[in-house]
Amino acid sequence: MIHFSPFTIERGSHVTLHYRLSFPEGADIINTFGHRPATLLLGAGQLAPCLEDILLGMKAGDHSAIQLTPEQAFGIRQAERIVKVSRATLDAHGVDTHALAPGDRVEFNAPNSRRCAGMFQKYEKDGVVFDFNHPLAGQTLMFEVRVIAVL
Repeated sequence: MIHFSPFTIERGSHVTLHYRLSFPEGADIINTFGHRPATLLLGAGQLAPCLEDILLGMKAGDHSAIQLTPEQAFGIRQAERIVKVSRATLDAHGVDTHALAPGDRVEFNAPNSRRCAGMFQKYEKDGVVFDFNHPLAGQTLMFEVRVIAVL
């Protein structure tokens, strides 16, 4: 007989679970069902904050599937996050502009001492265009989760 822990998931919980993030038509982005479950620390950045929020309050044995609007998931695509970067800036970051192909991700130092990544879009005469939106921004997504254990 299986006995489940009475603990509920909160920030700082260690959680073992199966989860699936997919597009509504069924194509998987990530799927642990049928494989080893994931074990993660909530709040440590191992899972996107929008997905962690869904887990809060769940217990071992809980199973849920939810459709997420773009606003609930990774946000709406924002035109102002598509930015032209000068070749001089790329050179200063050590980026070989001749080796870029559409879809390549390049990390940059942000002003707040953090890192941000942009997806290379195209070359232009006076610079290179990057999209700094999250790759899943603007997408409706499905999130399915089955909680196995909470510590």
